[in-house]
Amino acid sequence: MVCGLNARIPAMPKKSSAQARARRIKLLLFDVDGVLTDGKLFLFPVSTSESGGAASGQIVVEAKGFHAQDGAGISIARIAGIKAGLITRRNSETVALRARDLKLEQVHQGIRNKLKAFREILSAERLSASEVAFVGDDVIDLTVMRNCGFSVAVANARREVKQAAHYVTPHAGGDGALRDVIEFILKAQGKWKQAVEKYIADSH
Repeated sequence: MVCGLNARIPAMPKKSSAQARARRIKLLLFDVDGVLTDGKLFLFPVSTSESGGAASGQIVVEAKGFHAQDGAGISIARIAGIKAGLITRRNSETVALRARDLKLEQVHQGIRNKLKAFREILSAERLSASEVAFVGDDVIDLTVMRNCGFSVAVANARREVKQAAHYVTPHAGGDGALRDVIEFILKAQGKWKQAVEKYIADSH
């Protein structure tokens, strides 16, 4: 089943177990701040000058921290045939850089309507909602979480987000939570050990 942009995506029933849902996943999507990072934003003012100091101004440089285990997890997921991507409300060159480093298949920044972006991704990837997982931490993520096949909340997510999730990670966002999700999905699909061994072999 392929969902078009105008198709209404029915909310996925919660009766299926988390493992059963994880077995169907082909694409892993996630929020950034609070999921791929711990949610903290570091903004540094940097002075600039032009014409040898004749004119000066100020720009703001943004910094975020990313966990190396999440990056390794995405590489392992790719070996196992799982694609990955992000949907975030903020625009950040730091995130764009990390996305390029991780070779993410779907990168959507500056998104106010995450459900619309989710529908566009389903259409582009020719997937059904049941084949996509989404990882969130705050209420803006609920629209996608209520309509995807496997919804995940990180350990530091808000209460409403945890209540909507099929699975809550042991680790917090920015501290390996995405790795938790990838391990859960691949173990449910029986692909974890083989993917890890290939990842290790490829590293050499």
